[in-house]
Amino acid sequence: MLTSITKPDKMGSYAEDDVTFLLRDIGHYVIETKTEEREGLIQSGTHYSEMLPVEYQPTEDYVSLFHRSLDMFATRIGVAVGVVAEQIKQQNGLDKLVLVSLARAGTPIGVLIKRYFSFKYQVNIPHYSISIIRGRGIDDVAIDYIFEHHPGAKIQFVDGWTGKGAITKELEKSCLNYNAANINKINASLAVLADPGHCVRIYGTRDDFLIPSACLNSTVSGLVSRTVLNYDFMDKDDFHGAKFYEELATVDVSNLYVDTIEHTFNGVQREVHESLEKIGEADLTPSWKGLQSVELIQQSFGIDNQNFIKPGVGETTRVLLRRLPWKILINPNFSNDLTHILMLAEELNVPVEEFTEMSYSCCGIIKEL
Repeated sequence: MLTSITKPDKMGSYAEDDVTFLLRDIGHYVIETKTEEREGLIQSGTHYSEMLPVEYQPTEDYVSLFHRSLDMFATRIGVAVGVVAEQIKQQNGLDKLVLVSLARAGTPIGVLIKRYFSFKYQVNIPHYSISIIRGRGIDDVAIDYIFEHHPGAKIQFVDGWTGKGAITKELEKSCLNYNAANINKINASLAVLADPGHCVRIYGTRDDFLIPSACLNSTVSGLVSRTVLNYDFMDKDDFHGAKFYEELATVDVSNLYVDTIEHTFNGVQREVHESLEKIGEADLTPSWKGLQSVELIQQSFGIDNQNFIKPGVGETTRVLLRRLPWKILINPNFSNDLTHILMLAEELNVPVEEFTEMSYSCCGIIKEL
């Protein structure tokens, strides 16, 4: 059981009031593994969470594309933040609410939801960012820490987007395990900015469009790596780990990103209200429509391992930034801006193919070694 002596390391480039990362800084112990070597290790049985990929250092053109995308989509994201925040309020109230974002894609979204509540309702909602790892679950030590500091907390988990729904399922399983072993109980409800996989009930939109924070890695997520769990150099009774990339401070756009979107909140209230009315009339039951698309892709391309298929703009971007891509599927029925996907695919010499039989605008397929 966690004692009050256990404290997380201070990390991240966000303002202290925006988020507390419940993570251990393992930067001194872990060396990033090159993409091809890491892919070989993962495919031969090493768990992806035991090592870090080398952080992609974008070209000037790619960074310019991020800024253009942010200008283009800031208002759309501002609406989605308002929509998801208002649903969280309806579901939980604001009194005992604690936002818990899933590091790292969830972190900027959690910061934005917290800022929305401050803007709209003048309340300062606690926000923590914690680790969840596919196949290994959520960080129980971090959950204990939250309950120790916020007795009776109503925890609302937050993430950036859904793909196949693997994290949704992992969260449900983790919450069941946690609740069976603890007096404090947590709800597996997950709120996301975009739910193209149709696998959660609380979402800002189900459109599969570019969320600019998916374009970059740590430099748009508080300079924090993806999370690590490796007991060769970590303690089982401690927080999950991450690396803090302080050396990238000069190219960090984490605060620019959330500041830009926060400035849209005042002007999007009518659109937020209209979107909420539509959602109020809709059947919010997850249909797992996205998973059906993944199964069709698996059959069409003869892929044995479903984990090699990463659908949606966010997941496709991740495949290009830190995995070894085989090919990228593009759905021409969607008119979404996929310029950054095409730019990365060209830079990495990855084939792009049209595929209309999916509910996503694009899909990344990992190369089998």
